Amino acid sequence: MPQLNPAPWFMILVFSWLVFLIVLPPKITAHTFPNELTRQASHTYEANPWSWPWH
Repeated sequence: MPQLNPAPWFMILVFSWLVFLIVLPPKITAHTFPNELTRQASHTYEANPWSWPWH
């Protein structure tokens, strides 16, 4: 049964993890968003408590 031979599948596993751990993280961290977020409103809202009776 050739699928029980770990030699080719182990190397595929090792190379795929090398790609995931070495090649992809710099590509992901180098990604920048085209539009930087800016704060539109810097004022705080005033909270008015309710004066309703709860009974």
